[in-house]
Amino acid sequence: MSARHPALARAEAFAASYGLRRPLLLAPMAGACPPALSVAVMREGGLGACGALLMQPAAILAWADAVREAGPFQINLWIPDPAPARDPAREAGLRAFLGRFGPAMPPDAGDGAPPDFAAQCEALIEARPRIVSSIMGLYPPAFVARLKERGIAWWATVTTVAEALAAQEAGADAVVAQGAEAGGHRGAFEAAKAETGAVGLMALLPAVVDAVKVPVVAAGGIADARGAAAALLLGASAVQIGTGFLRCPEAGIPPAWADGLGRARPEDTRLTRAFSGRTGRSLATAYVAAAAGPDAPAPAPYPIQRGLTQAMREAAVKEGDLARMQAWAGQAAGLAQAVPAGEVVGGIWEGIGALLR
Repeated sequence: MSARHPALARAEAFAASYGLRRPLLLAPMAGACPPALSVAVMREGGLGACGALLMQPAAILAWADAVREAGPFQINLWIPDPAPARDPAREAGLRAFLGRFGPAMPPDAGDGAPPDFAAQCEALIEARPRIVSSIMGLYPPAFVARLKERGIAWWATVTTVAEALAAQEAGADAVVAQGAEAGGHRGAFEAAKAETGAVGLMALLPAVVDAVKVPVVAAGGIADARGAAAALLLGASAVQIGTGFLRCPEAGIPPAWADGLGRARPEDTRLTRAFSGRTGRSLATAYVAAAAGPDAPAPAPYPIQRGLTQAMREAAVKEGDLARMQAWAGQAAGLAQAVPAGEVVGGIWEGIGALLR
C-alpha cells in the first residue's frame, strides 16, 4: 500500500486534533448558518459553524445547544470597529438614493447598533464550542486567556501576512487565510484596507504558511475538490467553504439568491460596501452596480449603512427580487451544487482523495 500524500496526511492529522474525520469546514456566515446546515456538515465529519455577529447571547446559546450532539463546531464574532462618526446630511442623501430601491426610511434608520460584544463574548465562554474564531481583528488578551483556560481554541481570520503574524503573536491556535475570492465580508483588520489589500488565495496562502508556525486554514474561492486539493498542496491544514454550501437545502437562503449563485461566473461578483458599509463580495446585482455609479453617494460606515439598507433588503427577500437582495457570493459561486450538504462534503472529500493519491 502506498503512503498517504503528505498534504493529505497533514490535513487528516489536523482534523483529528479537533475531533473531526475530515478537514472540511463550514464557513461561519452571519445570517446563513442555520443549525440544520451545520449538523449536516458535522454528520459527515466536518466542522459546523455559526457566524454570531448579529445574534444576542441567548440566541448564541440556543444555536450551540441545537448542534452540540452532532460534533465539534466553531462560533465566530467580528471584532468591533470604533464607533463611526455620524453625518446627518450624508445619511439624508443616502436615504434619498436608497428610496429608489426600497421603502422610504425614517431619519433614525441608521441608529441601530450590533449586539453588545462583551455580552456575546460571555456567551461564547458559556457555549463551550471547540473553536472560537474571529474576523476583522484580534480578541483582547484577557479574553484569549479565558479561552485557553477552558481549552477552547482560537482561530483568527487574516487577509495579509502581516495580519497572520499579528494573530500568531496574540496567541491564535490557527489562522484562517481568507483570499479576496471569498464571498461576504472581507476580514481585513482595518476597514479601509479591505479593498486595496485584496490578495487572492493562491498568493496569500503559501505566503502565510511560510510566515507562521501555527496551522493555516484556507478560505475563499473553494467550492469543489480541485480547489480544496490545491489549497492542501499549498500548505493548508484544512479548507473552509462558505458559498459552496449556500445552494444546499439546509442553508435555507431565498431561492432567487440560490439560483443567482448557480448562474454566476467569477466575473459576476464584485466587492461592495453598499449593503453594510463594510467591504464584502456580492453578486453584481442592479443595486450593487447602481451604488457604484458616478451619481451614487458613498456608503456610510458600518453599521450605519446596514441600518439604512435594512428596509430595502427585507423587501427584496419578501418579493424574491435578486436585483436588490444582499446576495453575498464568492468568485467560485457557479461551482456550488443544489444538493444536500452531506453530499457536498462527501463528494469533495472523495475528490481530494482521488487527486492526492
